[in-house]
Amino acid sequence: MAQDFYEMLGVDKNVSADELKKAYRKLALKYHPDRNPGNKEAEEKFKEISHAYEILSDPDKRRQYDQFGPEAFSGAGGGPGGNPFGGGGFQDPFDLFSQIFGNARGGRGGGSIFDEFFGGGRGGGHNGAMNGSNLEYGLEITLEEAVFGAEKSISIPKMGTCEHCHGAGAEPGTGKSRCVRCGGSGQVTASTGFFQVRQPCPTCHGSGEIFEKPCSKCRGEGRVRTERKLQIRIPPGVDTGTQLRIAGEGEGGLRGGAPGDLYVVIHVQNHRIFTRHGNDLICEVPVPFHIAAAEGSVEVPTMSGAVKVKIPAGTQTGARLRIKGKGMPGLRGTGRGDLLIIVNVEIPSKLNSAQKKALEAFQQSLSSTNYPARHAFEAEAAKFLQKSE
Repeated sequence: MAQDFYEMLGVDKNVSADELKKAYRKLALKYHPDRNPGNKEAEEKFKEISHAYEILSDPDKRRQYDQFGPEAFSGAGGGPGGNPFGGGGFQDPFDLFSQIFGNARGGRGGGSIFDEFFGGGRGGGHNGAMNGSNLEYGLEITLEEAVFGAEKSISIPKMGTCEHCHGAGAEPGTGKSRCVRCGGSGQVTASTGFFQVRQPCPTCHGSGEIFEKPCSKCRGEGRVRTERKLQIRIPPGVDTGTQLRIAGEGEGGLRGGAPGDLYVVIHVQNHRIFTRHGNDLICEVPVPFHIAAAEGSVEVPTMSGAVKVKIPAGTQTGARLRIKGKGMPGLRGTGRGDLLIIVNVEIPSKLNSAQKKALEAFQQSLSSTNYPARHAFEAEAAKFLQKSE
């Protein structure tokens, strides 16, 4: 029994014309042969959903389908031009695809529709050339390198342009001849069920020509497996996730197609002292008890050297002090962040007996005014402290 056209497109029988079109667009992009090279199942699926959409998108044909089912458009009368119910001939699915998505560059089956919808490296000219794919490379750097910038050497394994034929695919000094299989048209016709489909010629890849003598190094592909060594300049201010685009350093194109691009994705390592927050750097600094209590200064590290920072009397743990302009540089030269110092007051430990006595004498000289936070807390908590269990 023939599959239900509504089910094939993933919609119900009450679907509107707009929703039907959306469903077809989604499936057509998924199963288009140019997105599934060599996948016969995807190609058949593309033809089937195109046929289903052609029927259901036409009001007259849809009424006939709803009354008689899919058998009305299959069987002996269901081939091109043979619909027994007078619905007319069936369209080439690539023509239907072009009507739905607009007249893409490269014509039917040329694949360049995917340049527009996916931005990918499938595009090419009419000579069978195809642009190379983009590549992505993850590069780990230190925080210091992110602050000051750096030069990094990387090696990229990829399919690069064949230097012997300069990407042409033909042995130097040889030419091309007309493709015998397609007669120079670049297209062949395949019959499948009730469809007659024009496709790019698999022998000449749609160019209409074949090499008299393919390149001895790349065997006509125009590219070879290689390892490319590059010097990458890391600009100051990069962060994890920053992408650096290196034009033309992606995969080489097929048969003279343009190469793709290389995207270097930055990952900045964690630092033992500094934490990054946007363009600011944060540093937690232990401050001796006596300096935090009586005022003093401590040396604080920055990315450009140590600086002295004044600690106001009575500074508590968690207090933040800001040093202007000692953070990260802006990626595009847009100013510089700050360094935030988070104070961690360090209480002396491992006191000997003499130190303990001195501390007790010091404590006896203090009053509640020296502990304002403790004094305020005791005042609020007094009624609870007076309660007995």
